Amino acid sequence: MISNKKRLVVLFFTLMLMVINVAAQDNPIVLRFTLWIPVDSPRGELFAEIAEEFSAANAGVSIQYDYIPFADYTTTLPLQLSGSNPPDAGWLTENVAPTWVQSGILADLSASLLADEAYDFADLAPSAMELWRSGDPIFGVPFSTSPFLLIYNRDLFEAVGVDAPDVMIENGAYTWENLAVALKTIREEAGVAGLQSFNGGLYSGERVWHTVIPLVRAYGGDAWDADNTCTLNSPESVAGLQVFHDMIFTDRSIEAPGEVVDFYTGSAAVLMGQLSGVGPLAEASFDWDIAPLPDGAAGRASVVGQAAFVVFNNSPNRDTAIEFVKFLTNKENTLRIARYFPPIRVSVLETDVLLTANPT
Repeated sequence: MISNKKRLVVLFFTLMLMVINVAAQDNPIVLRFTLWIPVDSPRGELFAEIAEEFSAANAGVSIQYDYIPFADYTTTLPLQLSGSNPPDAGWLTENVAPTWVQSGILADLSASLLADEAYDFADLAPSAMELWRSGDPIFGVPFSTSPFLLIYNRDLFEAVGVDAPDVMIENGAYTWENLAVALKTIREEAGVAGLQSFNGGLYSGERVWHTVIPLVRAYGGDAWDADNTCTLNSPESVAGLQVFHDMIFTDRSIEAPGEVVDFYTGSAAVLMGQLSGVGPLAEASFDWDIAPLPDGAAGRASVVGQAAFVVFNNSPNRDTAIEFVKFLTNKENTLRIARYFPPIRVSVLETDVLLTANPT
């Protein structure tokens, strides 16, 4: 039988739990989380499901996703962070990671991530974490590490009788120069653009580097060297930029300034993008495929785009936000998010679960 003393202990802890639950209900936490995909999209709906599960496991906590268009994201976010109601956490791209890590804007996640054995921090590929670490502190966890590639309309290549990228690869002829010739032919004979720039953002400024750098690096150049000296005037960089320039202004094979091009509707033969770009092609009216970036004089340049979950240091709910990021990036949710974004967990990448999660 339970003694009176034990009954009192049980009653005490029961009352304490009731007080905690009441406090949570009286002081609810609404985590503001910024992202650049519409909340009502399939990807947004997945994140909404994960948020509901986190809320169910954490009484009094709810997630509010704030959509900021990608083109405005890195300019709008600092304004919000300097306001009286800053967001708690959100997405961040690799091109601003070094600056934001050094600025002190981002919260250190290491204590929570490393202390939880079930999280298995060692399962995160170390190379994919490099941008988000500064010594021991961890300032973000990438959820998407996606290689740049070309998505192409096979029907357009066949219609004008030029080799598609897969045929060029088979023949050992897959270079930027040979692709440029094929795309010029498509422009002249089919009347559509050959190559649409990275996600169509070349002239808006948001994607100019994403389009230029693969060409520059394929010819042995780069924008900066290890000493942070600009190297776009090096012979190698100039060679890559010359190919890029000629495709726009001589061959007219890349969309021209002011020209409206949409690969998904058939008005371009090739789209430079990432794996997420194949999603809208599930019901495409043309035969399509993907290919790696072509070779230049220096070989093939492997370029990767990355986005990470981060927590902002001035968040009023920083500890809870860190727990939400840990929840988003655990093994179970990494697999779910892998339907849309290439993950960095080795356990997902090295098995067939990724193909199962993302059949497209």
